[in-house]
Amino acid sequence: MAIIEVKQLSKTYGQGSAAVTALDGVNLAIEKGQFVTVMGPSGCGKSTLLHLIGGLDRPSAGSVFIEDKDISMLPDDKLTELRRRKMGFVFQFFNLIPVLSAEENAALPLILDGVKPEIAHTRAAEWLARNQMGDRLSHRPDQLSGGQQQRVAIARAMVADPLMLLADEPTGNLDSRASDDIAALLRHAVSDWGRTVLMVTHDPRIAAYADRIVFLKDGRVVDDTLLDGGKAENTRMLKEKVDRL
Repeated sequence: MAIIEVKQLSKTYGQGSAAVTALDGVNLAIEKGQFVTVMGPSGCGKSTLLHLIGGLDRPSAGSVFIEDKDISMLPDDKLTELRRRKMGFVFQFFNLIPVLSAEENAALPLILDGVKPEIAHTRAAEWLARNQMGDRLSHRPDQLSGGQQQRVAIARAMVADPLMLLADEPTGNLDSRASDDIAALLRHAVSDWGRTVLMVTHDPRIAAYADRIVFLKDGRVVDDTLLDGGKAENTRMLKEKVDRL
């Protein structure tokens, strides 16, 4: 059963002669436990698709279903609750609160959801340990490398045990070694922790960690490929596809 499904999804910004179509009738279904990457040229609608699926924006037309529930019809308070409990978000910029420690940042979603602080901090520490950050619990963001900050952000995204992770260019601000570490961590979220991951990236090497690649161009799906080769082989294939777009 599809955990995420979008039907005839469209998004237009502006009106009249100034209107820009970011997505144009996209249909997509993602199964539970899949790692799916969205690729395509700059401005093709990748981030718009992710934001609509995550309920961060409303579609101009079409529907977004999460577990068969049309979230595009939910009122704002119910949509906020669904995001907080069903989805974890990871962005290119880590969006950590500078004055809070790694543990405090990771615990924040639970505390905002009314979980007792001692329980929230225990669960945050557990997820930080899973992300190889167990020895950095008291460190503030300015005391951590970029890769470490992104590990904290992933722990924060996972702390409420969401069904899915939505990652928008999660390695875009990192060097190649840290990028591979973060991509491998997202792979673990699928294979070891049973989550569904939807990631946007422009990097074929990072995309090759996924199970499936969806290519967008001019706001439409133009290719949908399952990956079944080795990482090096998949990276080469994805580079060739990107070059042809």
